[in-house]
Amino acid sequence: MSRKCMLTGKKANNAYSVSFSHRRNKRLQMANLQWKRIWDDQQGCFVRLKLSTKAIKTLEHRSLQALAKEAGLDLSKYVVR
Repeated sequence: MSRKCMLTGKKANNAYSVSFSHRRNKRLQMANLQWKRIWDDQQGCFVRLKLSTKAIKTLEHRSLQALAKEAGLDLSKYVVR
C-alpha cells in the first residue's frame, strides 16, 4: 500500500533541507498517516483505513460515506471482521 491518505489523497511533498551555510539537499516531507478503525453506520461494522490527521479531524464534522463518495472509495473492501 502506498503512503497516501485513502480519503483526501494527501501524500509526500518534495522539499529542501537547508543548512546554516545554506546548502540545500532534497528530502521528502511525509504526510502524517495513521491506521484508524472507524465505525460505518451503513454497514454496521468497523472499517480500517489509512488516514491523514487532517482527514480524521474532517470526519468529526462530515460523514464517512460522504468523504468516501468524494474519494471514489468502496468501503466494503476495508471491513474489519
